[in-house]
Amino acid sequence: MTDQAIALSPERIQNSDAVAGQWKLIWRRFRRHRLALAAGVVILLIYLVALLAEVLAPVSSQTYDSRYTYAPPQQIKFAGYDAAGQFHPLYVNGYSMKVDPIALSRNYVPDPAVVIPLGFFVKGEPYRLWGLFDFDRHLIGPIEMGKPFYLFGADRLGRDVFSRTVHGTRVSMSVGLIGVAISLILGIILGGISGLYGGWVDDVIQRSIELINSIPTIPLWMGLAAAVPISADPILVYLWITIILSLIGWTDLARVVRGRFLSLKTEDFVIAARLDGCSQMRIIWRHMVPSFMSHIIASVTLAIPTMILAETALSFLGIGLRPPVVSWGVLLQEAQNILAVSSAPWLFLPGLAVIVTVLALNFLGDGLRDAADPYEY
Repeated sequence: MTDQAIALSPERIQNSDAVAGQWKLIWRRFRRHRLALAAGVVILLIYLVALLAEVLAPVSSQTYDSRYTYAPPQQIKFAGYDAAGQFHPLYVNGYSMKVDPIALSRNYVPDPAVVIPLGFFVKGEPYRLWGLFDFDRHLIGPIEMGKPFYLFGADRLGRDVFSRTVHGTRVSMSVGLIGVAISLILGIILGGISGLYGGWVDDVIQRSIELINSIPTIPLWMGLAAAVPISADPILVYLWITIILSLIGWTDLARVVRGRFLSLKTEDFVIAARLDGCSQMRIIWRHMVPSFMSHIIASVTLAIPTMILAETALSFLGIGLRPPVVSWGVLLQEAQNILAVSSAPWLFLPGLAVIVTVLALNFLGDGLRDAADPYEY
């Protein structure tokens, strides 16, 4: 078989980019972006943590033990022996408490003589997984239930910061996802109407966008959040905060969509589709929107960290989510007290989760934007 025959064989034609679909081409280009691929794996793991928070957290978010107020983080150790000479493959050291005679404060230090064995899928506090199944197994924890186990240390009430950070993942990540979904719908619909019809409709929508963008963000958040009653149910507050963030976050995407619609509605393929008898909705969703999918993907992936940071900022300032709801912003409220931070710097650890998530979402957005760019070869 000649080289020309091999080049034109059906197998090579079938596997070539010339006949591959749009999403297949996007996936091929995305796989070459190693950093974005790694960021996508990180985001999937974070959402997996949010989905299985009860299983991954050693205790519930509200469990406390006043005996271990501001207890420091414990380091997991491997292959050690306890005082009785019994071998343990996985363990942490307990605490010994010392009282400062001047400040009259309790200080906890690791005690190498106290060994707390750890295990996987150990029996612990019972819970209802996803509100459907009764379960009492936790991924990791002390074999003897009730022993202290604080990977990220404890807060002012003796609550496990690691468990509260895991539980807070569900609220913070869902606020970003749901908020962006609402903003995406509003942005595409209002931006599409503005760019497609023009005239007074375009003027009204654009002036509304300019009015929203002209108001400083934090005062606008504070004003809208203040409308939520303090005595409202925590779930209702969660829904209101999500809606508030969505009503502010749709403007940038709407302007992108409007600009693309203005440039595309006179293109040959759009005119051909209109002459072929296609309906207006088919022209929009089957011809116009896919042509600038890269802009939509980039806007969405970059809007999610913005939503997460906004929720964190509102909760940190005390005008967002409130206890007993647990989010990363609510947890960072503990770090507002300089005395608490000076004696318990591990209270900043939930902020590390915010940083990792925002960076991963930005790297993922860059990779998806490049992969979905129709002019990228």
